[in-house]
Parts: sequence; C-alpha cells; structure tokens
Amino acid sequence: MILVTGGTGLVGSHLLYRLISRGENIRAIYRREKTLKRVEHVFSYFSDDAKALFNKIEWIEAEINDIPKLQEAFTDVTHVYHCAAFVSLEPDKYHQLRKINIKGTANIVNLCISHSIKKLCYVSSIAAIGHHENPEKLIDEQTAWNPEDDNSVYAITKYGAELEVWRGTQEGLEAVVVNPGIVLGAGYWKGGSSGNLFRKINNGMRYYVNGVVGYVDVFDVADAMIQLMVSDIKNEKFILVSENLSFKSFQYKVAKALNAEPPKREAKPWLLGIAWRLDWLKHKLFGSRRSLSKQTTKSAVSVTKYDNSKVRNALNFEFKSIDESVKAVSELYLKDQKQELY
Repeated sequence: MILVTGGTGLVGSHLLYRLISRGENIRAIYRREKTLKRVEHVFSYFSDDAKALFNKIEWIEAEINDIPKLQEAFTDVTHVYHCAAFVSLEPDKYHQLRKINIKGTANIVNLCISHSIKKLCYVSSIAAIGHHENPEKLIDEQTAWNPEDDNSVYAITKYGAELEVWRGTQEGLEAVVVNPGIVLGAGYWKGGSSGNLFRKINNGMRYYVNGVVGYVDVFDVADAMIQLMVSDIKNEKFILVSENLSFKSFQYKVAKALNAEPPKREAKPWLLGIAWRLDWLKHKLFGSRRSLSKQTTKSAVSVTKYDNSKVRNALNFEFKSIDESVKAVSELYLKDQKQELY
C-alpha cells in the first residue's frame, strides 16, 4: 500500500493519476471533501474513465497534525509520498507555515519510522536550496543554505521540513527529497499554484520582471518521484527543473499560447520596492492579506539558475520542454474557461 499526503494539491493529484494508472494500491489523505472533485477533474483531462480511476483510491480525511488519524492512514502502508504543504509567502503566516510544513513533516517522518516504512519521498522546493553570489553560477544540490540570508518564510519552513527528513534518515528511514522549481500543471487556477499565473496572464498583466528561475512540468515531477522511489537510490536530494527562464520570457510564452496580450512595461526594482511597502502599509491599516513582500519582490528581479544534471544522470531522465508544458496547460485552461471551471 502506498500513502500519498497532499493528494488534492497540484503535484499530489497528478502523482495520484500516474500511480493509479500503474495499477498501484493507493491511499490518500485529504482535508476538505470539496477538494476531491478537483482531483477527479484533473483525472478527466487525461482519461475518459476518470471516475473509475478516482474511485480506486482509498481516501482518508485527516489533518497533517492529527496523529490518531494519521496512525489510521499508515495501517499496512509500505511507501509514502509526502506532498502536503502550506504554500504562502505572507510573512504573517510564518507560524502556520511552521506548524504544517515543519511539524507536519516531523509527524510523517516519525510515523514512517514507527511503522517501518520502506521508503519516503518528500516534495520540498528549490526555495529550500541556497544561492551563489555569482548569479550565473548554476545552483546544485550541494549549494549551501545560508540561514543569514533574507529568506522567505516559506523557504525557511521548507528547509526546516527537509531537516526533519534528514533526521529521519539518521534514525534508519530511507528517503529521497525532490526540489522542484515552479511547477506547471492544470486544474488549479486560483491560489498559490502556477495555474494562477496562467489566469492572470490571460486576464492581462501590465508589468513584467526580468528575474530568472527554474520551471518544470508537473508530470516530470511525478515521474521523477516514482522513478526515485522504485530505484535503489536513498537519502539523497534532487533538483527538478527543466529550464531556467526569465519571468518575462515565461509570461510571453503563456500569453502567446493563450492568445492574450503580453505585459508591456517592466517593473523596475525601485517600483517593486515601493509596491511591497505600500502592501505592508495596507495590511497594517486595514488587515488585508499581503500580496507582496520584501522577499518576493527581491526574487522577482533575482537571477537564480539551477543545475538538473544530477537527476538526469541518476535516472537517465529527460525533461519535457517548457514550451510543450505551457502549450498543454494553456489548452486545458482555455477548455476550463469555456466551461466556467476556472
């Protein structure tokens, strides 16, 4: 039996589709029943028999910090994919991020140890990897994390969650960690996923930024995870990035695929500096949610390039091009838009 946490998220739902299509025996955790419909909808993109595939999954309602429910979920499980996470770049969400990302991962690791799980795969992020002073130097799995950097609250908690996984390996757990870039996939058009970028670009974005970051297709993430789990590789981490692209280049690719107008004006660093300060002031005066922070505006203009050679060499893995991924996700977005499902 395979257990998947975070099965109703972007990575989790596509991973479930891959696993169930392989005929695996799957149990998955969910928090809210309404999110299950989204998973079935994702399945419908790729199969005419989506409902039958979806019904093969054993679903258990559980919170990541609900130990009794998690104990029930771990019954007869041999392998665990831990995809559950809270994604937010809002500084005031730090304690909630710690509770879900760090404490929640510690719970999963502890249960893996106590139930003698054969192998754990944890979905981290490139946010939990360090950076070089030279922006043209490729970042790899050995690039040191610097706790003194001005890291985002999300990055801090994902790095902390990784430490819990490595702690588990010291206690006998076999594990692999994947660090995906910005994950491109369909079905999640709102919230913190990349689908929201497709929606915003389609609706019209006025500004572009010239920062560079890594992108990867969601099925590349799922396929790499599965291959790592069935391999003899253990206690290692792998960057999952197909291409390093500027935000401007990505915005233009998506706009072209959606037949939308691309942004025309560059958001200069000084303008972004004003914007995050005004956003902070609005939050303090009116209690509105933060949409910008010092760290997010900094990353928007930073050049961070990632080396994907480790996973390519270890698995003989070939990534899908970002052009191909953007085209596929854009087509599904437009289909959902027509059906008012976005």
